[in-house]
Amino acid sequence: MTYLGMLQYFLGLQVMQGDDGIFVYQKKYAADLLKKFVMVDYEVASTPTNINEKLQQEDGTKKVNSTLFRSLTGGLNYLTHTRPDIACCVSVVSRFMQSLTKQHFGAAIRILHYVAGTMNFGIWYCKVSNFKLISFTDNDWAGCLDDRKSISGNVFSFGFGAVTWSSKKQETIALSSSETEYTATKAARQALWLRKLLSDFSLEQKEATKIFCDNRSIVAMTKNPAFHGRTKHIDAHHHFIRKFVVSGYEENVILICIEVMVSMQQPRPSKAQHAEVAGSSSQQAVYVSFSS
Repeated sequence: MTYLGMLQYFLGLQVMQGDDGIFVYQKKYAADLLKKFVMVDYEVASTPTNINEKLQQEDGTKKVNSTLFRSLTGGLNYLTHTRPDIACCVSVVSRFMQSLTKQHFGAAIRILHYVAGTMNFGIWYCKVSNFKLISFTDNDWAGCLDDRKSISGNVFSFGFGAVTWSSKKQETIALSSSETEYTATKAARQALWLRKLLSDFSLEQKEATKIFCDNRSIVAMTKNPAFHGRTKHIDAHHHFIRKFVVSGYEENVILICIEVMVSMQQPRPSKAQHAEVAGSSSQQAVYVSFSS
C-alpha cells in the first residue's frame, strides 16, 4: 500500500484540508460544466433564478428539444453535492423534462450563469470541540403553479457545516402556510436517523436536536395533540413529530426540540435562515447576504 498524501480530489469533489478545518467544493467540475455548454464569455448572475419568474408546464413559449436540457440538469444536480444554494432551483427545473419549453431551458441556463460567478463556493467544516446537530426548515407555500403544492426545504448542520439538505415538493396540498411549515417538520425523521448515525461514530447527541422554523403556530401544533377545525384534516403521518417533541432539557431521553428561530417582532436575520435557500428559489436578499 502506497501513501499518496491527503485527499485532494474525489469524483469531482475538491478537498482542501488544513489545521483549522476542511473545505469541500467543485470548482473544476463547475468550470468543466461551463466549458461543455460553451459558456466562455458568460454573463454572471447574482442569483440562480429570476425573482419575478414562476415556472409552469404550459407557459406559452416554444417547445424545444430536451436532450441538451437533460444533460445540463444532470450536471447541475451533481453540483448540488457541495452547493445547497442551488438545490431548490435545480429541483424546480428538473420537473419539466417531458414538456420542455424555451422558458424552462432559459431558467436552467440562468442557474449556470449564477454558478459561473460562484465557482469558488463550497462547504467549510471548521474544527470545533463541541459538535451539535441542528436543522433549519422553511417552505414556499403553493409554490408550484401547476398543482399548487408547496416546496419544503431543510438543512442539517454539524460543526457549523451543512451535512445534509433537501428541497422537495410536498406530496399533499397545504391549505395554509402553517400547514406547509408543519409538514416541513418531517425533517424530524432525518434528525432521528442522523442521531443514530452519529452514535455509531461515538458522537452521541446528549441534548435535543433543535429544528428551527419561522412560524410560532408550528411550535404550538407540535406540542398540542388536540385536533380542531383548522388542523383536523392534516394526515396522521404528519403528526409523527409530536412523539419526539419535548419542551425542556431535563428529561433523560430527549430527541427533538422545535424552536422559533427569531422573534416575530424582529426582522429575520438573513444569514440565520439557512433553509430559505432550500425552500425558496427566489429570495434574492438571502443569496446576496450569503455570498457577502
